[in-house]
Amino acid sequence: MRAEGGVGAADRTALLGHAGRTVWFTGLSGSGKSTLAFAVEEVLVARGVAAYVLDGDNVRFGLNRDLGFSAEDRTENIRRIGEVCRLFQDAGLVVLSAFISPYRADRDSVRALHPVGAFVEVFVDTPLDVCEERDVKGLYVKARTGEISDFSGISAPYEAPESPDLTVDATGALADCVAAILRYLDELDPVDGLDGPGR
Repeated sequence: MRAEGGVGAADRTALLGHAGRTVWFTGLSGSGKSTLAFAVEEVLVARGVAAYVLDGDNVRFGLNRDLGFSAEDRTENIRRIGEVCRLFQDAGLVVLSAFISPYRADRDSVRALHPVGAFVEVFVDTPLDVCEERDVKGLYVKARTGEISDFSGISAPYEAPESPDLTVDATGALADCVAAILRYLDELDPVDGLDGPGR
């Protein structure tokens, strides 16, 4: 049984001026997930929203540094970060999670951890060839030459969402993608402060 204190979601919403939420960005490496997440974070924080980005690379430096890239390790990676997102969301933050998260079942498991409406899946739908063109780290070249194994979209599967809450075309202008995400959040729950002050 989970421990429960005397402070609940309503208390945190009253304190912060908005409810907690997990916004889960999924897409291929190089699709623009992290760029989008950080851009949305900047706007939300400027509005007075307590927002924080959890980025795949950063999490693997610490919390998940013991994990590799096998199917099993990828699932465990997402399981752990899903639990962290749920804690952040319960604390009242808007957590912006940017992970390839290649398996639908893993993403569905993370959604199931959250209260209804508190998890938003954003599919960053960028074609593979565009992702490869953007690849400043040279990861796709290494994957295609066999230097890197288990690389999502090349030597390992990427299962695109079948019914994401929102799909953005990250081949267009960053500002347009950010605006689309913010519009979705505003329409989802405009009374919880995500639409900014004074509206």
